[in-house]
Amino acid sequence: MIIQEEIVIVGGGIAGLATALALKRVGFQARVLEQNPELRAGGSALTLAPNAWFALRALGIDDKLKPLYQPIQESLVTNLDSGAIQEAKFAGTQDNRENAGVRSVHRKVLLEALAEELPPDAIRFSSKLISIKSETLQDSSKVTVLHLEDGTVIQAKVVIGCDGVHSAVAQWLGLSQPLNSGRWAVRGLAVYPEGHGLDHGVKQYLSGGTRAGALTINSKEIYWFVVTYSSLEKDISTNPELLLEEVSKNLAKGFPSEFLNVVKHTDRSSLSWVPLLFRAPWNIAFGNAYSGGVTVAGDAMHPMTPDLGQGGCSALEDAVILARCISQAHLTAATDRHWLEKALKRYVEARRWRVTWLVAGAWFAGWVQQGGGGGQEWWSVLARWFRDRFYYPFILPRTRNLISGDCGDLILSDKRD
Repeated sequence: MIIQEEIVIVGGGIAGLATALALKRVGFQARVLEQNPELRAGGSALTLAPNAWFALRALGIDDKLKPLYQPIQESLVTNLDSGAIQEAKFAGTQDNRENAGVRSVHRKVLLEALAEELPPDAIRFSSKLISIKSETLQDSSKVTVLHLEDGTVIQAKVVIGCDGVHSAVAQWLGLSQPLNSGRWAVRGLAVYPEGHGLDHGVKQYLSGGTRAGALTINSKEIYWFVVTYSSLEKDISTNPELLLEEVSKNLAKGFPSEFLNVVKHTDRSSLSWVPLLFRAPWNIAFGNAYSGGVTVAGDAMHPMTPDLGQGGCSALEDAVILARCISQAHLTAATDRHWLEKALKRYVEARRWRVTWLVAGAWFAGWVQQGGGGGQEWWSVLARWFRDRFYYPFILPRTRNLISGDCGDLILSDKRD
């Protein structure tokens, strides 16, 4: 069976659904291919900074989410080795105080909010991509041909890869495989049916080369994580009980009882153990992120470590800016047969350097916060000195402001004729 589509989005995660919604808001219908039989909600929660809320406002769903999640204004960072406690502010932008702070939100709730705004048939589930190729039709126009596992063949004018860190579309474009940062993260969602009784906020703990944190989502749920340079001696990632035991008795051994109590209340189905991957910044800056009518967005374009909390945020930015570039380029469609290719080029040029900086900044933030590996080498000692005296008190708050400060233009206004 051969199906013809104007725009196909590969991947039904945050980037894919946000891109589909952004395109809908400017008058374009996109088909989303999701390989799973239902919405995938890998990861229990994510942090959305002010720039993400600018994008969600452009998508028209910020008012759905903001009443559910209160802003977090500060983070307390405890150095367990020295006993020092530092306060890091999560400031908003001066012109948009309603978006001040960050919010920890359920990933599933965000996905559902995006999906609810799409047409019922926009998402094609159980649609696994197995190959991509470019073809020239008899009228000399070019299409991208997608072959799916179920035998379906789709011819599309535009293909947008939102298929995650190990993106098949990114690989087809020639972007490099993600690199391993050398760090691993275990994450979970703690549930307290009667309420946890803790103040709303973020608490982080540092010890050697390990960093842990707990973020309250609401009065009954807390998102927590442990990031370490240690890998597991054996694969217990699919065994929740053994993984929790590893956290309590090894990875977070000696951590405060308040944090260990959070770990104890974990919903076992929410646990994950993953390597922290990122794409080499120079490959994002100079690599081929589009070709003809094919491009990438979200983790498919710029996988990054979570240390700036910008993975999901930047994916939402991608969606808005990509839709705006396509909408604006469509104004010349009657006279320029290459308008779509020019739109994708403009999108990549608009995003390339910002996300390169975010990827590099996230890697550096993670390396500094975890003391350069936690050893006694001179660079580790220097990283810890820099972290305690400059990074948390001065650099981190300003970094967050810088990330969000130039995102006031995340708007969608041009409608397709």
